[in-house]
Amino acid sequence: MSFQNKTVFITGASRGIGKAIALRLAKEGANIVVAAKSVTEDPRLGGTIYSAAEEIEKAGGKALPVQLDIRNEEQIAEAVKKAADTFGGIDILINNASAISLTPIEQTEAKRYDLMHGINVRGTFFMSKACIPYLKKSTNAHILNLSPPINMIGKWFKNHTAYTMSKYGMSMIIIGLSEELKKDNIAANALWPRTTIATAAVQNLLGGEALIKMSRTTDIIADAAYYILKRSSKNCTGNFFIDEQVLAEEGVTDLEKYAVTPGGPLYTDLFV
Repeated sequence: MSFQNKTVFITGASRGIGKAIALRLAKEGANIVVAAKSVTEDPRLGGTIYSAAEEIEKAGGKALPVQLDIRNEEQIAEAVKKAADTFGGIDILINNASAISLTPIEQTEAKRYDLMHGINVRGTFFMSKACIPYLKKSTNAHILNLSPPINMIGKWFKNHTAYTMSKYGMSMIIIGLSEELKKDNIAANALWPRTTIATAAVQNLLGGEALIKMSRTTDIIADAAYYILKRSSKNCTGNFFIDEQVLAEEGVTDLEKYAVTPGGPLYTDLFV
């Protein structure tokens, strides 16, 4: 599949994994809808929808920056319509936007619980719903969620039940979408990293600089996403991909270039 003039709607695309995927597909000539809340830069996080759009256009794609809180269904409808009106449709939806708070039940505040479920589950659900009518008109349409394989073993819930529930909620949406949309030849898959990825969330919330040094760059997720989205939507749906697995299937086995610290130890991500 060629990405030339294909329109890709990416949530949380102002930084991190979302932006990396955007830049990878922009190099192939895609139109990128940069949907995120950030219009002014937070020094701890970096990036806005406008700075990301500028990078995307330098990389060879067309960009439409759209301020969007995916917890708001009206904003979703407006953003999706604006994207379709601007580029003539929507071919790919990437549900990347996510909130994280790794706290045990006793220490989980209602506002944190609601934030994770509002963005990760509700936002993903209604983003998908809004894009489906446009995806049905596309050829080789894909939905890709950044969410893990579902494993109901207790250790994946211990100490962060609320977060696990929300990420598994995103994955359950993939199960539903893949079955419901088979007749329309719309693929629905999930992608998750084998190791931690060097993002602001890892830096600020999980392990600081020490964990960043044991992580891989966002490029590994971007390349894996690229290979998944190239595949036929008729034959590739309902999968829970791990980045390493996708790259191995494409003959890419030397992953050293993705390491923040080449040759150093790598930290295995949650849910793997």
